[in-house]
Amino acid sequence: MPLEDLRDFIRALEKQGELKRVPFEVDPYLEITEFADRSVKNKGPALLFEKPKGSNVPLLINAFASMRRMEIALGVKDVDEIAQRIAGFLELQKPEGLLDKLKMIPKLSEISAAFPKIVNKGPCKEVIRKSGNFSLDEYPILHCWPQDGGRFITLPMVFSKDPTTGKRNCGMYRMQVYDGQTTGMHWQKHKQGADHYRRLAAEGKETRMPIAVVMGCDPVTLYSSILPLPPAIDEMLFAGFMRGEPVEMVKCETNDIEVPANSEIVLEGYVNLGELRREGPFGDHTGFYSLDDDYPVFHIECITQRKNPVYPATIVGPPPMEDFYMGKAIERIFLPLMRTQLPEVRDICMPAEGVFHNLILVSMRKVYPGHARKVMHAIWGLGQAMFSKCIIVVDDDVDVQNVSEVAWKALNNIDPQRDVEFCMGPVDSLDHASRLPDYGSKMGVDATRKIAGEGFTRRWPDVIKMSPSVVKRVDDMWKRAGLSK
Repeated sequence: MPLEDLRDFIRALEKQGELKRVPFEVDPYLEITEFADRSVKNKGPALLFEKPKGSNVPLLINAFASMRRMEIALGVKDVDEIAQRIAGFLELQKPEGLLDKLKMIPKLSEISAAFPKIVNKGPCKEVIRKSGNFSLDEYPILHCWPQDGGRFITLPMVFSKDPTTGKRNCGMYRMQVYDGQTTGMHWQKHKQGADHYRRLAAEGKETRMPIAVVMGCDPVTLYSSILPLPPAIDEMLFAGFMRGEPVEMVKCETNDIEVPANSEIVLEGYVNLGELRREGPFGDHTGFYSLDDDYPVFHIECITQRKNPVYPATIVGPPPMEDFYMGKAIERIFLPLMRTQLPEVRDICMPAEGVFHNLILVSMRKVYPGHARKVMHAIWGLGQAMFSKCIIVVDDDVDVQNVSEVAWKALNNIDPQRDVEFCMGPVDSLDHASRLPDYGSKMGVDATRKIAGEGFTRRWPDVIKMSPSVVKRVDDMWKRAGLSK
């Protein structure tokens, strides 16, 4: 059974020894960040601050900050289980006979069970407060780093609707708190929320864009909001697929947007089309501060919540941090999707130091001249992978999860002038080194063995390996000699 809500997740973490309660007062201004940063860097537990200074609402942080916690969150023994389920669906073909049709029934039932379920009420409606009766100051919203422009909501699920189709989108965009009723809405231009905003503004028929923001729900649904799904796929549908049962959704009080019924806190409101305000700086996942810029303003009209909510938060900064583990799970889950378009790819790795968009390591089965370069350019054409600043491609016998091995093989295999390629294209908005905002250069490195078809006429040497028979004989002698492994 999937975890029902955030507090169910807390219980599961505590049962597995993955959570530590902090019973004394700690300040959301910098101090909680220092706690969380030390914990994740030392492979420590998730933290539940029971008495954050200035608030009666407990704060949960680092809940996803290890692969074990990601497994608990997703309800699996290994995140590859979800990848295997996705691969199974991708292999579905038109049934040829009765037996094939019968084999499809379980998978089709699983799909039908994933669709969101609309309900009339839910725990998120236990307390309803409209304009004049609430303030964001009641919640332990973090001021994460010294040079931040203010306090930031760091783990929000932001719901909006496509102005043409009415299709729901849920993304995660940081929100700087300006006062008790307004925040920034940091959706970068490549994000779906920003696309909805631009198209609604271009139509010129509306002056406001309805928004709902959820702070805290079951971990699978929360996690779905950060997944790089194609625009046509509803994040709540995918959450239902991963949960194995539908996400129950309830309509907001002041607009037509639906949110998870098991939410802890829901902020209902709107963005005025054309209204911008300075947002930032913010200590970001690159390990550097993202600089201040103009972004839309979110106005809150109503807050609904549980009677005793828990406020979830995260921090980003110099890696590795909680977002690395969330990203690592994405890497594993979406590998089958990448391989539907690039079957020659064997594995990928996004090291923590690459902060997702700066480095992808790729192993592939090379068949023909220029094959590695074809893979590079194909990855640059895959959704958010377009932001990848550096792609290093190696042969399929290289373990890309072993960064040391990749560095050794790659540095031995390349002729820099021949094997390094540069091109121009879109880059992540947080790339402070690019020559222009959102536009700059990328680098591809072909670190595969070179073949005659690529103009390489020299002999390629073998990697040094000991004879297996000698290894086996010495294994026995090693133990007799009393040497440790």
